[in-house]
Amino acid sequence: MVTPGGLVVLTDRRSAAGPLVEVVAAAVRGGADWVILRERDLGYEERAALAAQLRPLLPPGRLIVAGPDPLGGTAVHLSAADPLPSGVPLVGRSWHGAEPPSDVDYVTLSPIYPTATKPGYGPALGAAGAAALAGRVPWLALGGVDSAARAAECARAGAEGIAVLGAIMRAANPARVASELAGAFAAAQRAAASAGAGAW
Repeated sequence: MVTPGGLVVLTDRRSAAGPLVEVVAAAVRGGADWVILRERDLGYEERAALAAQLRPLLPPGRLIVAGPDPLGGTAVHLSAADPLPSGVPLVGRSWHGAEPPSDVDYVTLSPIYPTATKPGYGPALGAAGAAALAGRVPWLALGGVDSAARAAECARAGAEGIAVLGAIMRAANPARVASELAGAFAAAQRAAASAGAGAW
């Protein structure tokens, strides 16, 4: 199973600058590789319908559903308190350093930077701090990754990807913002890999 990487968009219909499906579609056109469907306050039928609308926008298996129910898909992202579901091929978890990460395929670490989505949430880990906390566990940088410079810093620190909510959801042009963040992350990741290969 491929673990999430690159630009991972988290949904938030309340802060989206337009209809959620349109915002996500634009972000995918701009270079988003994965989407995490949040919206956990919706009822099952509404949420399942939303998942069915979002899934065709992405390559197979690239829609991750927050919570233990994959809504007919193959990937979930758990909170610290969610139980581990059985029979789901790809499982991630929001991790803060205290929970055992060995039961999942990847973790999100947050906040990397101060974030407007959750003001006062922290303290900010910083990219290097998150990398030290994650150790060998594949990790996504979440929180305040709202510029090309920050995306690149996360790539250089060893993140598999950047998980972005506010910068995409609130953007007047989600495709452009996604392209900037995804491009900066990918370029820095390639440069770091080349530098590592050159060390041998």
